Amino acid sequence: MKYCCHCSATVEFIVPEGDSLPRYVCTQCNIIHYQNPKMVVGCIPEWEDKILLCRRAIEPRIGWWTLPAGFMENNETLAQAAARETLEEANARVEIGDLYTVYSLPHISQVYFLFRARLLDLDFKPGIESLDVKLMAEHEIPWEEMAFRVIHDPLKQYFKERREGKFGFHMGVIDKPRGQ
Repeated sequence: MKYCCHCSATVEFIVPEGDSLPRYVCTQCNIIHYQNPKMVVGCIPEWEDKILLCRRAIEPRIGWWTLPAGFMENNETLAQAAARETLEEANARVEIGDLYTVYSLPHISQVYFLFRARLLDLDFKPGIESLDVKLMAEHEIPWEEMAFRVIHDPLKQYFKERREGKFGFHMGVIDKPRGQ
């Protein structure tokens, strides 16, 4: 950041008085420009014994598989964001269920929220950010082609818990991506 979005003056990266972390502070109007982590919200869309996966049409990891997820927008709830992202990426309508995982990715300043969700029908197709969308059983999932560890690991946990007949809630930290 070089300029203040309020008055266009230059900013300095300093620790403001009364704070403990460096922030961008305007040299004219003294506005402090806070930068906070991005929230990524998605779901595990379930239909019988299968889940809906999307093959990415955008970077990063174009061509790799993922769950429908994306950045939360202003003025929406976590559940609304998960449903919207599923509609945008897979043209699929879902009923959002329980929050399943929360993962912090401090190395890229993101927090991922994944819900369990129920597909409302089988009328889905790739959205603009997807090359393909497909319902897959556990044995059909291309585990070595999963785009992100933050998707891979919760999916492994999901199938393990489904076999056990009981789902929990999970929190974790992914410090650095594996294999990327």
